[in-house]
Amino acid sequence: MNFKKFTSALLVAGLVSAAAAADGEFSLKGNVQMQATKMIADRDNNLSSLWIRANIGGQYKSENFDALVMLRIFAPQFGNKIKDGDGKTTSYDKILADLYWANYKWNFETYKLNLKIGHWKTDWSQSTHFGTYIDKDLTARGLWMRDYSHNAIELGWQTGYSNFTAMLATRDNKANTGYFRLEEGLKFDFPLEAKLAYRVNAVDVVQNSAYITHRIATYLSYKPIEFLRFYGEYGYIHTQKDSHINGKEENYVAQEYKYMKPGDSYHPFYLGAEYTPKKDCFMNTLMSSLYVEWEHINDRAALTGGKNIDNWAWTVAWAKKIANSKLQFSVYSGNEISDVGFAFRLTSTIK
Repeated sequence: MNFKKFTSALLVAGLVSAAAAADGEFSLKGNVQMQATKMIADRDNNLSSLWIRANIGGQYKSENFDALVMLRIFAPQFGNKIKDGDGKTTSYDKILADLYWANYKWNFETYKLNLKIGHWKTDWSQSTHFGTYIDKDLTARGLWMRDYSHNAIELGWQTGYSNFTAMLATRDNKANTGYFRLEEGLKFDFPLEAKLAYRVNAVDVVQNSAYITHRIATYLSYKPIEFLRFYGEYGYIHTQKDSHINGKEENYVAQEYKYMKPGDSYHPFYLGAEYTPKKDCFMNTLMSSLYVEWEHINDRAALTGGKNIDNWAWTVAWAKKIANSKLQFSVYSGNEISDVGFAFRLTSTIK
């Protein structure tokens, strides 16, 4: 089964059926984003990284069906590079199918069901820099977003405070690699939010030699007073010793193969606090939010082949919404606690 063709066919069918519905509405979505980073230790470049991109697409919403298609566009300087027949490198515009999904919904008296099919992202840590350990590659550090893309079919069940989802996802167009992912989200009337998720690369071992890796993560967010929120996340990632099949190590396909060995275990966590000034407060003219966060990953240096990297990391971030734009600025640690970096992002929303 070609998963991408199957997904596209269902998505198109859903959009066509939705277009005929009288109770739905379609809206255009888009923004232009610029991000620049600079590590003080990087003396060879004016900026450590720079990109400017556009996100454009459309969203349909109705009582029984939702759908979204979003494209991400980069200019040649920030796009792909290829070599022609003479071996010369050429840059060209890069257009990515960033998001595309169809969501079928059934509403009952005491609960709701939905079936989601397509390509989408998960990012439930709400941190500026860390988290989403249930999906994230531990060797990569995020900046403002730690989103992870899924090509998946997902069944959701919502009742009361609970929102449960069960996902079957693949990383290729033959469904030969992939994973199961379960998530339970709880959002209470009082200011407490919690999530618990489990993920295992059980699809990998059907057609390939692979070690089974179990991922468990939990997230908590609590707001004791209106303008102050405490939040954090803990993850446990373990690769089994006895789950390698066929003895063909060169055919190992699991996501964690780049850094985890059989028997390895990691338990990353982070803690954070967010200050959000009241609208009638003077501080609201200076900021929309201020974040302070600390992260710890055991044996972080082992994740990157023994490089000199501290287990601890930190970030302080500032955000301000102005009309249709959002400014974000952060100061954060690099490979070592003493390595200081700066990042700035401007998002201008188009409606």
